[in-house]
Order: sequence, then structure tokens, then C-alpha cells
Amino acid sequence: MPKQRETLLNTIKKDLLNDENVLGVFLGGSIANNNTDLYSDIDLRIVVKDDLYEKYRQNKKERANNWGNVYYFEDFPWTNYSVAHYNTFIKVDTFYYKVNDVQPSVWLQNIKILYDTDYFLHNIVEQSSQLSYSPTIEEFEIWRTKFFAYVHEAYRRAMRKELYYALNCLDHIRLSIITGWYMDANIQPNTFGDWSKLEGNRSKLHDWQLHLLSQWHSGRAPAEILFVIKEIVLEFLKVHKSLCNKLGIKENLKWVDEILSLVL
Repeated sequence: MPKQRETLLNTIKKDLLNDENVLGVFLGGSIANNNTDLYSDIDLRIVVKDDLYEKYRQNKKERANNWGNVYYFEDFPWTNYSVAHYNTFIKVDTFYYKVNDVQPSVWLQNIKILYDTDYFLHNIVEQSSQLSYSPTIEEFEIWRTKFFAYVHEAYRRAMRKELYYALNCLDHIRLSIITGWYMDANIQPNTFGDWSKLEGNRSKLHDWQLHLLSQWHSGRAPAEILFVIKEIVLEFLKVHKSLCNKLGIKENLKWVDEILSLVL
């Protein structure tokens, strides 16, 4: 598959670099970070002239068809991205941008530039390299209140025997803890719901954190679901305290306990 991925990528580069309306092309994800494996996809970003952006966005699927045999697309017609799944079991996530859409960001620190007119992408990378992530009070408040909400909802659904719903909430609870770990370590968290690279060999988590995650497994029995949530809450309280100290916020443990004790 790596050879097939390289062949597909070469076809993409040949197509885009010969298009005078394309101003920049870069890659994100595992290719840019040099940690690909057999299953890595191609995270493709294309910057086009502003006046032609809408045309390129509307033709995103047609363009992807030029690069190989597409079995199917994940696509919302109104968005600037499309995901093409090729017959080689390789998928290409393609985003189209106007020039001003690409701004310095911690997410752009490790991109791989394939084409760059006027050196503007290199300038973006240089500016991005000066940025760092640290959690804000607003992010923290969203994080902890969503954690409370997922715990309460998991209890409701487990009591109603809506067990897949309860397990879905449990999954969000696990992910909330990872988000907290990342925030506490000043690492930009994934978009919520994205489990990419949170487990496995490419994870940024410590071994003890990965071990905890592996212990927080649950079957469908309501009592088991609630037991696992109680175990996760123990770690939540530690992360919550650490983030309160980091951000200078009063921990208010009595308030936290009152909220969680409604269901646990």
C-alpha cells in the first residue's frame, strides 16, 4: 500500500502543479509528520485563486476522479472538503482554500509543502512555529460542563436500558479525559469526536494514561457502565484539580461532588 499511496500522490502532484490557478499545495497528517503506516491516508490541502475558489469547490469530486479509480465519496456538497475512497484502499481527504483562509496556527507547524507560489505557505509555517497552545478558561469551562453532562446522560440512558446510547456517552467521557490530559500538557486537543492517533504507537499519551484507557472498558450491563464511569471520575477529579491550578480557578470540589453525586 505505501507504494500505491506514493503513486497516487505523484499523480495528484502532477495534476495540481500544472494548474496555473493553484497557488499552493500542502499535506498534513501522518505524511507531513513522517509517521505513516500501512493505513495512512493522504491529507491534501489546495489553495486556489480567490475568484475561482467556488468553481474548484463545486468540482472537488470531479477533480478527485482524475487521480484514480474512486469507489465512493464521503461528501457534503456545501463544504470545502471531500473524502475520496480509492480502489487501492487509500483515501484522500481534500480541502480547498482561498489564500486568506490559510492563517498561522499550531495545526500548520508540521505541514509538508508541495507547491508554494510567492513563498506564502513557507511564511505561514514560519509564523505558525512561533505559536504554542495553552488552554483558556472558556475551554476549561466547556470541558468540565460537558463531562458532567455526559456522565448524567450516560446514567439516564443506562437506567432506561438504552444501552448503545449509554455506551456512546461513555465513549465521550473517555475522550473528555484525554482532552483534559492534552490541555494539562499544553497540547492542542483533537476536534472532539476525533480519536485519531490517541491510541497506538503514534499516541502522545504516556504509558500510564494508555493503560488507564485500556482499563475503562465496559460491556452492556448498566451496572458495569456505571462502575467504569466511577473509575473514570477518579481521574477526572485529578485532572480537574490540576487544570484549576494551572488557570487560577477555584476548584470548588463541593460543587463538583454535588453534581456527580446526583447519579453516582
